Formats: sequence, structure tokens, C-alpha cells
Amino acid sequence: MYSLSMSGRGPGQRAGLDEHAVVAAARSLVAEEGIDGLTMRALAQRLSVAPNALYSHVANKTILIDLVLDDVLADVDVPQVHGHSAPAAQRALRTLMTSTFDVLVGHRDLLPAFVGRQGSRGPNAQRLGEAMTPMLEQLGHTRNDGREAIRILVVHTIGFAAFTAPDPALGEFGPLGPAELRTSYVRSLDWLLTGLRADQRR
Repeated sequence: MYSLSMSGRGPGQRAGLDEHAVVAAARSLVAEEGIDGLTMRALAQRLSVAPNALYSHVANKTILIDLVLDDVLADVDVPQVHGHSAPAAQRALRTLMTSTFDVLVGHRDLLPAFVGRQGSRGPNAQRLGEAMTPMLEQLGHTRNDGREAIRILVVHTIGFAAFTAPDPALGEFGPLGPAELRTSYVRSLDWLLTGLRADQRR
């Protein structure tokens, strides 16, 4: 076996520990314990390091949660826009936002944090925003008011996804199950996207 002294690592450090490994372990911990169970001490125990070793990669819990939220958004599909028309852009936005909804619902344990932050602001969130911008331009929006449209679509999607969170007073789900909520979400998304089209506005 190699000793710590020979490897050059200090006490509590682990080979291969980097930001990616820390975020992956944090996601696993949240999936098992919920967002309230994510603490720097619990995460350090999961990674078999001293808590201080984490701070070389993540400054604090707030930043850690932001990294976890943004990491989840890497799973959102960004479609190609087929054509240069408003209907083509609307279809692409519909695909992107429904994929976002499905990803969020697949991580219901993180929904309280998404609600509290009104989304994510990391590189994956920026990637999605950059993909949406030209789609919205094809719907007749400038880059400036397109930012407001993005915010509206994101908040709408997070809000609907949050309704799929379990309600202890009502059982696993509230009055509407996930399938019914998704149907309502897609219908409301179509209404929003139609309203965002310049050629449909009066």
C-alpha cells in the first residue's frame, strides 16, 4: 500500500477528490437524505475525508447546493431548431422546457432549492439560456426582452414541477398525480409559447 506521506497528500485528503467527485457525492447524499441532510460534515463522511478537505474544492454549503442544482441541468436536452420560422422555434422551446420539467421532477428532492433560488445560475443554466435566446428571437423577441421571457418560462416550469413534490398530509402526492400535472404543464406551456410569438400577439 502507498502511504499518505509518499503520495504527498495531507491528512483527510483522498486521491481523485475534485469538484466533480464532491458534487456527485452530494447528489447521492441528497437523493438518500433530502436537501436538509446535505451538510459538509455528512458529505465529508461519505467521501471518507476530513471536512476541511472539502473546502479546497467547494467554499461553502451555499455554493455546493448551487453546483448540485446546475449539475442536474446537464441532463436537459437541447433540441436543434429545424428551420427558421416561429413554429419551428416554438416546437424547439416546447421540447427544451418539457425536458427541463421532466429532469426537475426526476429530482424532486432538489425542488425546494430550485424554488428558493428560482433556478440555477451555473454554466449549464447559462448553456440553456444561450440555447433559448435565438429561439425567442425567432418568435420576435429582442435579446433584452428575451431574458424576461426566459425567466417567465423557467419560473413557470419550476413552479409546476414543485407541485409534484410529496405532501405528507395528502399521501405521496397532492390531489393531482405526476401524470396529470405533466399534462396540465404541457398545455399551459403551449399557451405561454403561443403568447410569446410575435405573429400571434395583437
